[in-house]
Amino acid sequence: MKAQDPRVQRIVTLFETLTPADVKRLGHFYAANARFKDPFNDVQGVPAIEGVFAHMFESLHEPRFVVHEAIVQGDQCFLTWDFLFRFQRYRSDVQTVRGGSHLRFDAEGLVCLHRDYWDAAEELYEKLPLLGGLMRWLKRRANA
Repeated sequence: MKAQDPRVQRIVTLFETLTPADVKRLGHFYAANARFKDPFNDVQGVPAIEGVFAHMFESLHEPRFVVHEAIVQGDQCFLTWDFLFRFQRYRSDVQTVRGGSHLRFDAEGLVCLHRDYWDAAEELYEKLPLLGGLMRWLKRRANA
């Protein structure tokens, strides 16, 4: 994905090429007191954000992001993406979580707010070997 805004292109390139070695470089992209929030985390500061991404690499096999769109307005942008991975502890095919990120940049072009939006029930819980069956059953019951 090619973005017009250099701040956005820089962060998209980071997300799409992120490796475990890049985790310690997140301070080049995030402001020192940046906040990161997703369905499982709500942390502040670069060390805590590094911890979230380090945990991702420890818990999942071959995680990677594919960014599809970027909507930019002023110091904010919204990215739509697919997150692809395989579960580390279970034999699994490549899983896909579809979501979006709201990013806000500070005056230096660093991310000061990163909020991810995705449906944990549909995109993750339903894909787990044991919990998935229960989640699909509950979904069917709720829709009946």
